[in-house]
Amino acid sequence: MLETSLRRFLQLSLILNNLLSNRSKNTTHHHHSHRSSTTVAAAQESINRGSLNHVDLHTGSNGWASPPGDLFSLRGPNYVTKRTKFPSGPWLLQPASVDWLRSNAKLDHVLARQDNPIMNLLKSPNLQGKSLKTFLVAVNLQVPGRDHHSAIFYFATKEDEGLQPGSLLYGFVHGDDYFRNSRFKIVNRIVKGPWIVKAAVGNYAACLLGKALKCNYFVGDNYLQIDVDTGSSAIASAILHLALGYVTVVTIDMGFLVEAQSEDELPEKLFRAVRICQMEMSSATHVENSSSAVSFKRGIHSGHPNGSSCNSNCSKVKCRACRLKSAAIMEICAAYAVWAPNTSQDRREFIL
Repeated sequence: MLETSLRRFLQLSLILNNLLSNRSKNTTHHHHSHRSSTTVAAAQESINRGSLNHVDLHTGSNGWASPPGDLFSLRGPNYVTKRTKFPSGPWLLQPASVDWLRSNAKLDHVLARQDNPIMNLLKSPNLQGKSLKTFLVAVNLQVPGRDHHSAIFYFATKEDEGLQPGSLLYGFVHGDDYFRNSRFKIVNRIVKGPWIVKAAVGNYAACLLGKALKCNYFVGDNYLQIDVDTGSSAIASAILHLALGYVTVVTIDMGFLVEAQSEDELPEKLFRAVRICQMEMSSATHVENSSSAVSFKRGIHSGHPNGSSCNSNCSKVKCRACRLKSAAIMEICAAYAVWAPNTSQDRREFIL
């Protein structure tokens, strides 16, 4: 009798233990799912906060997408000895957002503005403090003109993760401007566009931006912003204005990285890439150029701002877009005729 009661007690204990164990697993899974859903929601909100729309990689237009890193050929592990390049592979940072802005003056250090939506999201209480370690890198391509434009690309580390100490990117962020200028690199791919743009930019081109253009670096507690003044180079400005004349029919991939220059720094890795798909100049969001705040206002340009593409019925004499295209082509040809004969092929690769 005692043996039977003991057996039943042990069976009931085993059943109760299993029930408690399953409940604990379900509770843990519930909390994990909650954290995962919070992370996904925050990432999606970040992407949607940019003024430029996030679109499909293959069919989207007037927006941005994330091209795979394998589309870019970078310096491989044995580049020092064999000069070979390989597909980049996964990025070091995650996509955060893209802004396409216009203002009456050049936009500098936008991450310091009180109304910057990306920085405000990182400080949001909805993230429950998980963004405190998240590091943000912003690249601001500044386009001068009657209206100043800025294409700003935001990239971030994973949630609650900072930069990896000892990495090349970590050294770039914490280095001085001389080091940054000697290493900040962009690689371009013309995915779709007319032959004249491909001839000027190249189907695939690499450039040390810090050497070709004036770059200003702003470092905060959890961010690095790089302002690239495209108007600081006559050749770059001419090519850019030419490309803007065809911007609505051009799709371009841009990858950003820190150039590896020694064997222990190889292989090179993109810290992020972005695809700009047939963008409309008129879709730029207007920004009040204030030192204390950014005010975003949706607006539509009239005419052909900054050399945007004209219609087929325009006057070739009066159309500003056509004049810019012709002037840009002439300036490129003149500059190249002087520069190319005295420049090595390797050096040409790094000039816009």
